[in-house]
Amino acid sequence: MSDLMEQATASNVAEYSVSELSGALKRTVEDAFGHVRVRGEISGYRGPHSSGHAYFALKDDKARLEAVVWRGSFGKLAFKPEEGLEVIATGKLTTFPGSSKYQIVIEAMEPAGAGALMALLNERRLKLEAEGLFAAERKRPLPFLPRVIGVVTSPTGAVIRDIRHRIADRFPLHVLVWPVRVQGETCGSEVSAAIEGFNAIPPGGKIPRPDVIIVARGGGSLEDLWGFNDEAVVRAAAASDVPLISAVGHETDWTLIDHAADRRAPTPTGAAEMAVPVRADLVAMLAAIEARSGAAISRTLQAERRAVANLARALPSADALLALPRRRLDEADAALERNQRLLIGERRRRLSESGLLLSPARLESSIRDKRADLRHLDSILIHRLDSALRELRHDLDRLGSSLRPHIVTQRSGEARHRLATASDRMDRAFSAVQERRRASLAGAWRVASSLDPRQVLERGYAIIRGENDVPITRAEDLVPGSSFEIEFARGHRRAAIAAAPDADAVPTAKPAKGAKRAKREQMDVVQGDLF
Repeated sequence: MSDLMEQATASNVAEYSVSELSGALKRTVEDAFGHVRVRGEISGYRGPHSSGHAYFALKDDKARLEAVVWRGSFGKLAFKPEEGLEVIATGKLTTFPGSSKYQIVIEAMEPAGAGALMALLNERRLKLEAEGLFAAERKRPLPFLPRVIGVVTSPTGAVIRDIRHRIADRFPLHVLVWPVRVQGETCGSEVSAAIEGFNAIPPGGKIPRPDVIIVARGGGSLEDLWGFNDEAVVRAAAASDVPLISAVGHETDWTLIDHAADRRAPTPTGAAEMAVPVRADLVAMLAAIEARSGAAISRTLQAERRAVANLARALPSADALLALPRRRLDEADAALERNQRLLIGERRRRLSESGLLLSPARLESSIRDKRADLRHLDSILIHRLDSALRELRHDLDRLGSSLRPHIVTQRSGEARHRLATASDRMDRAFSAVQERRRASLAGAWRVASSLDPRQVLERGYAIIRGENDVPITRAEDLVPGSSFEIEFARGHRRAAIAAAPDADAVPTAKPAKGAKRAKREQMDVVQGDLF
């Protein structure tokens, strides 16, 4: 009976469809909160939608309220919304039946100050910047063509697929993925551990050490990206020995790791484009460089060929180059012949003058003077030696008379020995002086003999003397009808001039140039004998 009553009571409750209940809730909320003012921090703002509406959220430290600004109201706002800005929004609450969510439709908005998260983020940024972790001089250039790229991101998201596809399209190479959580409480510690782990890989090991590290994540709100503002992540990125690219969020999203990284990419795809060049572009560039190099070499060779041809045309011929040296050689040959004739004439004149001084009478007189000098020196030397001996004997006798008989007896033998020794030395000295004098006299005699005109006559020469035995040295001194005497090495002959010189001379052919040179050489030999 009681069960039947309970079923009857339950059947009296009105039944609602989902749409009816959602509509009733919408009306209730709009009636109860038709005009409200809400204070909160803007989160997830990405600018107006393509439709002109703006969607974001208002939050505090405990709750989150979705918000929307319709296109008509957005243009009337006194200032535009900004991420992280704390505002006071005026509007009404409503629900969205399609997702069972409630939201505020904002009609007016005014700033209420920076949000707590933004204030904390700014304070941390200033602290790390003061330590020099964001300094531009600490940032290193990326390698032009890395061999291995390390990626720190979620292994299941679209980010890693975009990076891999982009690298494969541009320049296929080895990619190492270090899986981490990119959102939540453990995000910061996992990302910092991944950066340090890549740096700890030894070069040349089984696992290749990356040349570039990419830290990547898709877009999100400030809360979603908060793990990349962690201080440990920033310090790990700044201390990384491997160049690091930050690709966190979209282009408008900025985190602290972006300031510490060596490069910031607006998107994960952009990070892949920064890390590797386009292989096809490199091939094309190398081909273009090769083509330009070949063209440059060809142009250089053509220019050098033209320069060589121009120089060849500018060079004079061999005959033109040798004309002046040939002329100088001919002039030098003629001057040499003239100078040789003058030199021979001068030498003959000097020889004749010397021959006049070398008459036998003068040589005999000189020899007699030298012999007289030698005899005089010999007599002086003998006289001086006799005087020295007499003085020594006198000194010895005087010394002997002054000494006592027993001393004289004792030293007489020694004195006799010294006297004999001195006498022998004087004899040897006299003999040596005589030998030197004889050698000097023999040398002078040889010089005198070599200057004897008769020695010259023995070599085929002759002396022509005119009247009063005056030597004739010039041909013009022999006039027709004059007589003269010719002295040979053995004998004399008288002769006379019957006709004018060279009157009946028979003309002869001019000697060849080689014969003239041979004659000059023979004359040089003869002149050498004369001097």
